[in-house]
Amino acid sequence: MSITVPFLDLAAQQAEVADEVLAVWRQQLTSASFIGGPEIDAFESEYAEYIGVEHVVGISNGTDALELAYRAIGVGPGDEVIMPANTFIATAEAASRIGAVPVFVDVDDEYLLIDPDAIEAAITSRTKAIAPVHLFGQTAPMELIAPIAAKHGLDVVEDAAQSQGASGPAGRAGALSRVAATSFYPGKNLGAAGDAGAVMTDDAAVAALIRNLAAHGSSVKYVHDHVGMNARLDAVQATVLRAKLRRLDGWNAARRAAADRYRDLLDDVEGVRRPAMRPGNEDVWHLYVVRVHERDRVMAELTAAGIGVGIHYPTAVHLTEAYEWLGYRRGQFPIAEAAADQILSLPMFPHITEDQQDRVVETVSAATGS
Repeated sequence: MSITVPFLDLAAQQAEVADEVLAVWRQQLTSASFIGGPEIDAFESEYAEYIGVEHVVGISNGTDALELAYRAIGVGPGDEVIMPANTFIATAEAASRIGAVPVFVDVDDEYLLIDPDAIEAAITSRTKAIAPVHLFGQTAPMELIAPIAAKHGLDVVEDAAQSQGASGPAGRAGALSRVAATSFYPGKNLGAAGDAGAVMTDDAAVAALIRNLAAHGSSVKYVHDHVGMNARLDAVQATVLRAKLRRLDGWNAARRAAADRYRDLLDDVEGVRRPAMRPGNEDVWHLYVVRVHERDRVMAELTAAGIGVGIHYPTAVHLTEAYEWLGYRRGQFPIAEAAADQILSLPMFPHITEDQQDRVVETVSAATGS
């Protein structure tokens, strides 16, 4: 019988942390400490130390974290935020929710990360911030983006949802700008048991404002300084995140080993373009994204063979129905658009076995006619 391979194996991760998580959860049920409390404080402190920032504020999810990061640096109605067309819609959605305007730019063909040259060309008098995305597990070219932002007096907000533990020439993802946001959605390298996120910053005033905004605009009960939102991280998720954070480096190392093995196995498979890593980057391989012709057919054949695959993402954001009102047209960002038709995410998780990888590559090879 052929081996089936899941796209992601979350059960294996949860099994590693189950005993210690359940022990703390039992204490929480007794103490009824669900909102705030020592688990939240401990996780924020531990993640801040891990990333290398002064402040981490736990948030309910990654999209809320991005919105709060934008708001905390003064992004508001009519302001423009430059971001890559090749990203999850949350990067744009978080700006739209506060009345700001997403301005999309193309990505480079080698790494599919935001193109710094395209950023400079997109800056206008209404530009307030740049939102580079650390996509697929490696950092955007922050060493090139930061000088552009400084030249034009712009803030940078890192979307670090796919990069927990990644680093680049300028340092660790999440610590490379005034403020950064991340998601701890269960499938992330550091994933909760539900929705969760965080904002990272060295700016004490920004951290305080985000904490206030995330608690209904209140720092003192029933005293409301701002129109905020209910976006606090809960203690149940913080418990899971603390347990997984202690294992994150080991899990990321396992992902890197799996990526190295995929690279070798795919070396002789024609018709498959393997992912590349930017010089100076330490990729954490949140996703292993190849490019193939006739992607939909190849994907269908893998799915029929029991191989879990994904597409990240099937439509560049500027061409989604949600952003038709911005007036973008097909052909404006040719690299992102071409990638959307070719990219295929192969199974990638810390516990993937050699037999599973062999089966994946064997099936890819057959589907591409190699």
